[in-house]
Amino acid sequence: MKKLIVVKTDFPAIHSWPKCDVPGVEFLQFPHRHIFFAVIKFEVSHNNRDIEFIDMKKKINLYIKEKYYEKNLGAKSCEGIAEEIFNRFNAQYVSIFEDNENGAEIYD
Repeated sequence: MKKLIVVKTDFPAIHSWPKCDVPGVEFLQFPHRHIFFAVIKFEVSHNNRDIEFIDMKKKINLYIKEKYYEKNLGAKSCEGIAEEIFNRFNAQYVSIFEDNENGAEIYD
């Protein structure tokens, strides 16, 4: 059995997909704002938590504030944000959703 703790957070940011050639969504080529919703999971080995999720959320929010919060992320995708958070915090799972609707997941 695997045990995971879960941290959820969100942040506003702007991004674009300059090379978008998908018919009907060409507007994605231009900078647009989203509220990005993040779910980050970490494996723990016992019921008293190897990782305190309140402490981890503070660390993640500090990283997000410095790197993403209200910033123009350029062409960075949900996948790119998820991968950076995944690697920075050695997570088992990260999902990033635009406006809590559509997004990407990365997991180990």
